[in-house]
Amino acid sequence: MHILSKKEIICKLDIPILHLIGEEADRLNRECYVIGGWVRDLFLERPSKDIDVVTVGSGIELAQAVARRLGRRGTHLAVYRNFGTAQVKHGGLEVEFVGARRESYSHDSRKPVVEDGTLEDDQRRRDLTINDLAICLNKARWGELLDPFGGIDDLQNGLVRTPLDPDITFSDDPLRMLRAIRFATRFDFQIVPETFEAIARNRDRIKIISGERIIDELNKIQMAPRPSVGWAYLQRCGLLQIIFPELQALAGVEVKDGRGHKDNFWHTVTVLDHVAATGNQNLWLRWAAVMHDLGKAKAKAWDEKIGWTFYNHDYIGSRMVLPIFRRLKLPLGPEEKFVEKLVLLHMRPICLADEGITDSAIRRLLFDAGDDIDELMTLCEADITSKNPEKVRRFLDNFKIVRQKMVEIEEKDRIRNWQPPVDGIEIMQRYGLTPSREVGVLKDSLKDAILDGIIPNNREAALVFLDEKFKTLNLPSGETKA
Repeated sequence: MHILSKKEIICKLDIPILHLIGEEADRLNRECYVIGGWVRDLFLERPSKDIDVVTVGSGIELAQAVARRLGRRGTHLAVYRNFGTAQVKHGGLEVEFVGARRESYSHDSRKPVVEDGTLEDDQRRRDLTINDLAICLNKARWGELLDPFGGIDDLQNGLVRTPLDPDITFSDDPLRMLRAIRFATRFDFQIVPETFEAIARNRDRIKIISGERIIDELNKIQMAPRPSVGWAYLQRCGLLQIIFPELQALAGVEVKDGRGHKDNFWHTVTVLDHVAATGNQNLWLRWAAVMHDLGKAKAKAWDEKIGWTFYNHDYIGSRMVLPIFRRLKLPLGPEEKFVEKLVLLHMRPICLADEGITDSAIRRLLFDAGDDIDELMTLCEADITSKNPEKVRRFLDNFKIVRQKMVEIEEKDRIRNWQPPVDGIEIMQRYGLTPSREVGVLKDSLKDAILDGIIPNNREAALVFLDEKFKTLNLPSGETKA
């Protein structure tokens, strides 16, 4: 990381809204600083549109003054008096204003008692040294960097640490433990030993944090370039057992008669990294990767002839998805259904690649996966984590064949999101049936005939097939064709 000189900092601060904020702070005779993530990202040369401003005095008053200068057109001011903060949105930027403060905490809450304070008080209360950096916006000290806890050195060395005693920092606000892991994951930094050990010591404090705040941090870990870094930290410090015990249950290797299975926790986070490496930004595909093998802990069994088995772990895992989504405060709509579907289906393409590929099997896979087939294939390709290069090459080559066959069959048969050419209502009308088991038999038989390639996917062939199938039904007395 290049260390910016004051001249370079001043150059990067040459943004109209920052000049305006400094001018208004001077007019109000207030110290004013840009602080936190925006400054950190300035040194890391990462783009950021979220700016945090701290002033010694009322942050709301400064925000109101800035909003007046900007004018009503294209400016939005939001005031949060209960928190003593305000936000100004203008020109694609979001600027958060807060007055410098010091905080004190009670043991059973992460909500602090807040008092007015100095800039130093404000920096001392922050979570990590790399988020502690401040740059003055007042004209007399424009561009002056304040780094009381060595944040620049930690940025340069790729280290995550707390500015004060980590036990106090994490006990006061346990969410900071997840934030430390999140930033280490996002930037691929190392958490220094004393900070990591404090996370392990204070892990039970996470229980006072709401599920919504926890899942927000987990989602950010999930979207990192290499999310396994975060999950590994969570597992090593003991937070995983508290937050996500089903994933923790996959960790470790059991050996019997000299035969062990792979560590399914490490396999899982490796699959997640493989998905991330494709560049796919679908958060729910990444959650499907995390959950795809959860059923293995319950399905694991020992067979004297073949060793360790995990039969039906795909079905068992799919049944675990909904209760986990509920507990983790993840959304219960189409996102949950997507993850559940991928967990249930993730073995299907692997079996096709391993056992041979038939048109019928491809049709059924397309029918069951629908529009999610591409994400399913991405997950399945990521699921090949063997250290045997020849085995990996063979599976991936077969997956290419599966993908090509899917394209050919979809072009010919239009199976993806397929609806039968004759529906249940028409079946009842054509054969004089009421809602009954027989209607279901006819519908399922038609679906199977088309998916198995027995008849083409068109209405004429479907009606001929149904007429023949209807003749074979043993209808109850009095229920006959109209």
